[in-house]
Amino acid sequence: MQFGFGLMVLPMPIILRILYSVLAFAFAGSVSGQTEFESSYFPYGGVPESKPDFPISPAIERIYDDYPAPQPEFNELFSNFKYTPLQGLDYHNHDGTLSRRDPSKVIRVNGRYYVWYTRRHSNSPPRGASGGTDVIPSFDWDLAEIWYATSEDGFTWKEQGVAVKRPPKPKAGWRSVSTPDILQWDGKFYLYYQAFLEMPGTRGDFCPVTVSVAESPDGPWRYVDDIVVKNGPDGTWDQFVIHDPYPLVYRDKIYLYYKSQLGAEPKAPMWGLAIGEDPLGPFEKYPLNPITNSGHETGLFPFQGGIAALVSRHGHEHNTIQWAPDGVRFEIAAMTAVMPVAPGPYVPDAFTNTTDGRGITWGLSHFRGQGGKGRKHSILARFDCDLSQDVDDPDMKNTDIFVRPEVYFQFGLTPRQKRERTMPPPSGSD
Repeated sequence: MQFGFGLMVLPMPIILRILYSVLAFAFAGSVSGQTEFESSYFPYGGVPESKPDFPISPAIERIYDDYPAPQPEFNELFSNFKYTPLQGLDYHNHDGTLSRRDPSKVIRVNGRYYVWYTRRHSNSPPRGASGGTDVIPSFDWDLAEIWYATSEDGFTWKEQGVAVKRPPKPKAGWRSVSTPDILQWDGKFYLYYQAFLEMPGTRGDFCPVTVSVAESPDGPWRYVDDIVVKNGPDGTWDQFVIHDPYPLVYRDKIYLYYKSQLGAEPKAPMWGLAIGEDPLGPFEKYPLNPITNSGHETGLFPFQGGIAALVSRHGHEHNTIQWAPDGVRFEIAAMTAVMPVAPGPYVPDAFTNTTDGRGITWGLSHFRGQGGKGRKHSILARFDCDLSQDVDDPDMKNTDIFVRPEVYFQFGLTPRQKRERTMPPPSGSD
């Protein structure tokens, strides 16, 4: 379609562009007093790789200023996640007496993958803080030990046995040892873990961090009778809880990340950092802890010159992938969905002191609440992703995640909510 202006006949697209520009100019002048023509249009044909040099909205500004790439499909720190059941691990017909959870980072030594995890094998499923005894666990991570498994391919795993047993009372960990993570340093292996001094749930999981050391990933592990990351003084953010110790070698030092939790309800978990030059300490806490405002478990890895983090569950910035150029100043690099719970990624360069971290493509995580009421326990599973500079997997960059309706229906109304929403409206209302 064409319109005539005097002797000129202009194509419809040009007419529309002229009208758009005139209207934009008029609107801009009406709200800001502009007297010069400054408006343009955002082009069709895809998001430009470089930030446009004409005025754009705050939303378009953000995709250039706040993210590594203007579209998630080209963002090395964006991925969705896919999950696969593990082969080789039995769960006693899911009766709740055997649980595996909180996998460590996966490492590869002598051609085999290794992972450590919390393993609870009890005569009864967890019964809560009020039902816990010397032989009945209060929660899934109570009365637990640290076991390990190996794999040739990352899908089929063989459980090798216990790595760290509970020490005798009153040593740290006498009640339970759980949530391990691994460090390889100067030819030795170090397992950091939560060491419970009382039954979980008594005071919100009072469990400072301790360590065991071995010459081989297969052990034997020697218990170091010392607390390497202590709880903070009264009134500080980490006075009761230090969870999920997670060591990386970065800038010639050991960066030991950990989670603590402000308050009881609502929960406000955040991450802190303690830095040391020796695996046995001393570790000095970063003065501006906490260094994130969200995130339940910690899953971190070197990426380019900084540290990337999987921030899942709780807080304003949950379900985000973040990056810090210095391992401390974390900012959102991507938002995603269906993130792994308690991720233990395979991080090939976790201990290399790299200045150009390559990223991750897979790891292990856990699923909680298996077995149903009265039989609840956790299972380990594999996740895959593309958070790597060396991989280009378009399927992992897809932002359309569709799940079956029954998954949504699992998050239905509670009986109370349903009652309230089916009551008749008040008299006289529409």
